[in-house]
Amino acid sequence: MQQLVTDYKIVFGSEQGKRVMADLEAFCGYNRCHLTVGGEVGSKTSSQELAFLEGQRNVVLRIKRILKEDRIGFNEIKV
Repeated sequence: MQQLVTDYKIVFGSEQGKRVMADLEAFCGYNRCHLTVGGEVGSKTSSQELAFLEGQRNVVLRIKRILKEDRIGFNEIKV
């Protein structure tokens, strides 16, 4: 696991990796909320589409958790 964390930090720590991360954040909706106030699915978003969008977003969340590994500990990351 330590080697994997090191690899992620090398890849995403480079200028190219930072650009790729920015692209993934935009594409995967990292900064978008797919739910309306009150936790209801948006009027044009089906539950299946919501699950798909949140799945995409979860990829970016995993990468960011791994990049912050020195602060959270290995037990919280599932391989």
